[in-house]
Amino acid sequence: MSSQPPTSKPQAPDHSPQAFHHSSHNHSVQGQSLDGALQQAGFYPLLVADVVDDALDGRDCLAHLVHLETHFDRAEVRRHITVLVLTEDMLVITHVDDQQLDEAGEQIVAQISTESVPVSQIRSVVLSYMYAQPQNYKPSDPVREVTLSIAWSGGQRLDVGPASCGDPQCEADHGYSGTIAQEDIVLRISAEADGLQAVQDAKLFARALRAVNTGSPTPVRHAPSATHPRPRMGVFANRLSRGHKR
Repeated sequence: MSSQPPTSKPQAPDHSPQAFHHSSHNHSVQGQSLDGALQQAGFYPLLVADVVDDALDGRDCLAHLVHLETHFDRAEVRRHITVLVLTEDMLVITHVDDQQLDEAGEQIVAQISTESVPVSQIRSVVLSYMYAQPQNYKPSDPVREVTLSIAWSGGQRLDVGPASCGDPQCEADHGYSGTIAQEDIVLRISAEADGLQAVQDAKLFARALRAVNTGSPTPVRHAPSATHPRPRMGVFANRLSRGHKR
């Protein structure tokens, strides 16, 4: 599954010391409109925008999260994009990747899945943080990485490994132990790979989702999209989003 080069070149994140001297406590506005975020991602932005519009079915976007991932598989570069859009009653998830049908790369198809989840069905929103040098933490220090996990279907991931008693010399069979994690989608956003604003946007999206899911006052919206109207619902054929955890 080889990816066509992005139709518009995404801006490189700023990793300068000045960029990292940034308050991590801005609780109000996302950095870009939805259309702006899709354009910056550069992964078939017009196609993705139209599909998201179709999935929204006329609903207004309260918050969004656009996450482009790039993987290297031998000589191939594979990209896929996940777009989360929150409305007053729905979490709309769109996933797009592409596939090269011939060696020359002239025949490419885009594979698109959408799912619309009522916010009332969302069971949990987990936001995990990673800070560098916590012993020197200051309130102005930014989060270096966040992992957003959202569960709604009751699906669970089971991680199992051999159990041990703690004695390195013990060769007895102690069976297995493991953990069960409830998740339908997991996205990892890092300042180094995606930029500080992307990390901030993920935090704001999680905050907006929690507010709508719990019936709290809705946080301030991002700037409205100027290009497209709004759209309709779809269903994932499978949980493609479960593979997004790195």
